[in-house]
Order: sequence, then structure tokens, then C-alpha cells
Amino acid sequence: MLPVYQFITAYVGEKLGCSTELMVGSSFGQFQAGQVDIGFICGLPYVQLARLRPPPVKLVAAPVLQGERYQGRPIYFSDVIVRRDSPFQRFADLRGCSWSYNDPDSHSGYNVTRYWLVQMGETNGFFSQVIQAGWHQKSIRMVIEGTVDASAIDSQVLAIELRENPAWASQLRVIDSLGPSSIQPVVATRRLPENIRAKVRGVLLAIADDPSATTALGYGFVERFAPVTDSTYDIREMLAAAERVEFMTLK
Repeated sequence: MLPVYQFITAYVGEKLGCSTELMVGSSFGQFQAGQVDIGFICGLPYVQLARLRPPPVKLVAAPVLQGERYQGRPIYFSDVIVRRDSPFQRFADLRGCSWSYNDPDSHSGYNVTRYWLVQMGETNGFFSQVIQAGWHQKSIRMVIEGTVDASAIDSQVLAIELRENPAWASQLRVIDSLGPSSIQPVVATRRLPENIRAKVRGVLLAIADDPSATTALGYGFVERFAPVTDSTYDIREMLAAAERVEFMTLK
């Protein structure tokens, strides 16, 4: 998504008549420290930050992805992938298999998987091995190479990777989809003046109407941006379900 983020960062700056700079964050504490003003973050860190009093971030907008499965809503899925020649047909078949995830702060790779296991009553050890890959792209390669049996991949990321690496499509199968989940939002730090946050939201909500933005957004399969509120992020219920049974470590 980096090319999309780069385009949006420059586009917002151009429309607002100010300089903008895209940086790769090192910590969500950067919002509290005032080191960043606006960020593209995962939904799980958003709901965790929203628990703080006062919350250090406020919602700006969220993308709506192209395709019927997204129903014109700011949602996405976690697609469970395996090697094409593997015998597995659904998530429940993966008992005793090896699993990789991108990062424990990721909803798509970690939180939703943990929630699915809670729903199945599988909190005593479902997988034989769980490996932190660091990135969805590495998890995809690990499945293809046979290093692990399966992984849950952000459906937007998977679509981009399969387009950029068409040979992968013949080596993988999606056996299940976890979700839908509320998609990763754009957030602004609490200290950003409200009128600036409103202007950024206005630019994002109108960006899809600009023909010059079509190609850049399309690279990330983004149809448009939509307004979101805190209640949109019901993935907090998935986190709460794991907390209630003290199942915080994927296994």
C-alpha cells in the first residue's frame, strides 16, 4: 500500500496548500508524543488507543474496497491461505498445523484468528506451531515454500500481492475467510486542530471524484473513502471476547 499512501499524503498536502511528509511509524506512542499528526493504522491499535483516557487519536475516514464482497462498506476480510496441493478445505481442518501471522498488533493476522478460536472453543492449543513473520507478504511466501501450513492474510494485501505476483495464484488456495472486519482507518492525533482534521476528512471523502486519483487508488483496490465513527470499530468485541477467557496468545 506504500504507493497509495504516498499519493494520498501528497494529494492532501496539495489540496490543503501545505507541505506533507510520509514516514514509517516506529511506535503508536508517536501519536501521544506529538511526533505525527495523521496516520494509516490497523483497526486493532485504533481500538486499543481509543481505550485510553483521553484517547490520543480521532478517526478521520476509512477506505471502501472495490468488489462485491465489500458491499460498499469500510470492511475487509482475513483470507486463510494454504498451498494449493494441501489437503485442507476449511479453517477447522488446521488443527495441529503450523501457522504464521504478521504481527500481534494486527487485527487481520492475529486478533481475528484468536477470536475465531475462541468462538470454536479452541483456546488450549489448536496449532502445532505459531510463527511471527513480521509481514503478510512474508507469511504468503512461507506458505508457498511450505515453511508453514497456513496463514490469515488481509484480503486487500492478498489481492495486491496476487496481482503483482501472478504465479502465486497457482500455488495458493483460499480455504476460508474470517470476518468481515472494520477496515484500517486513517486517524489524526488528538492535538491536531479540529478544523484541520475536518479539512483532511473532506479531501479524503472527495478524492474518488477526482479522475487524477483513480489510478493511484486503484493500485490498492480502493474505491473511495467513507466517514466512520467509533461504533464502526466493532472489532473491539473480538478483542474483548479473547480477554474474557484470557486467551491473548495465539496457540
